[in-house]
Amino acid sequence: MKKLLIATATTALMAGAASAEDIKIGLMLGFTGPAESYAPPMAGGVRAAIAEASDSGKFLGGSKIELVEGDSTCTDAAVATAVAERFVTSDGVSGIIGALCSGATTAALQNVAVPNGMVMISPSATSPALTTIEDNGLFFRATPSDARQGAVMADILMEEGIKSVAVTYTNNDYGKGLADAFEASFVALGGEVTINASHEDGKGDYSAEVGALASAGGELLVVAGYADQGGKGIIQGALDTGAFDLFHLPDAMVGHATEANFGADLDGSMGQVPGTDAEGGDMYVPIGEANGFDATAPYSPESYDAGAMMVLAMQAAGSADPAVYKDKLFDVANAPGEKIYPGELAKALEILAGGGDVDYVGASALELIAPGEASGSYRVVKTDGGKQETVGYR
Repeated sequence: MKKLLIATATTALMAGAASAEDIKIGLMLGFTGPAESYAPPMAGGVRAAIAEASDSGKFLGGSKIELVEGDSTCTDAAVATAVAERFVTSDGVSGIIGALCSGATTAALQNVAVPNGMVMISPSATSPALTTIEDNGLFFRATPSDARQGAVMADILMEEGIKSVAVTYTNNDYGKGLADAFEASFVALGGEVTINASHEDGKGDYSAEVGALASAGGELLVVAGYADQGGKGIIQGALDTGAFDLFHLPDAMVGHATEANFGADLDGSMGQVPGTDAEGGDMYVPIGEANGFDATAPYSPESYDAGAMMVLAMQAAGSADPAVYKDKLFDVANAPGEKIYPGELAKALEILAGGGDVDYVGASALELIAPGEASGSYRVVKTDGGKQETVGYR
């Protein structure tokens, strides 16, 4: 059966070579909103992968790829839906990479992608709810679910000897999903969550929220928020009042923005963000340098991998039709096949054009698990001298 599929794909590629045409892919990220500082290096990763494949001359018989972009924000479902609708109806895209945040991703997926049979790959949407969403096999993500992050976070705190914490989370799919996953894992390990309370983004004063957290107590405060919005406000309020001086920071609070906002005030605080010490990460760094973005920034490696995975699936299928290439994403992302790293997309495209197999490892050591998300590893950080230094991987 596999030989038959390869022969079919090869025939389609040969046909495509005779009539190459441009392919459009949509990129929707929260260029504005509570996670906007994450978007530039993520966009840089997607752009680099798409340009690498397009410029190789080996994609679908010489077809070029045009990337069309839109700002989905993180919190406005109507905006995310409108961007996805524009991609499908006006731009005629063959796939969508995004969105950045879980709420925007869910809205675009349910309202546009699924009804129109469009493949979506998010580099960074982590809500556990996306694992069980009805997606007709169209949704994938290059990052692990927060069900795993919650367990990793609980393990880190227990190993640090922390047995009692307060939790605050941004009031959306991402925040609640992560907070609930963490509490379940932490309590199962014998920890105590004194309070698990939401906060809204965009407020100028978080004194009431900080007061409630302080009253509940705990050895530290877990802040499952955004570095550019409510998470920042909660930490500032806690520091100003002395409510807490030690914090644990999940993925959306890790990065240069938090370092710039608080510096050494967060010394001793820990956190985690998807990341790996595999060789692909090192190979990705010069790609960022050559294209003017920080390849070590959170979710930039996963963004490059999302773009690469989409074009390789199209090549394996011999088609940019989402109904066809969606069934090839697991094939190109997992063994068997020749391992492919950042900067090697031309090589991968050539192998696939010849009927061979690839195992795309990429910048984040990508491995897809059912129903279509990364198994993932995490980079553990600890703030020292105002910098979030890497202290291990899980």
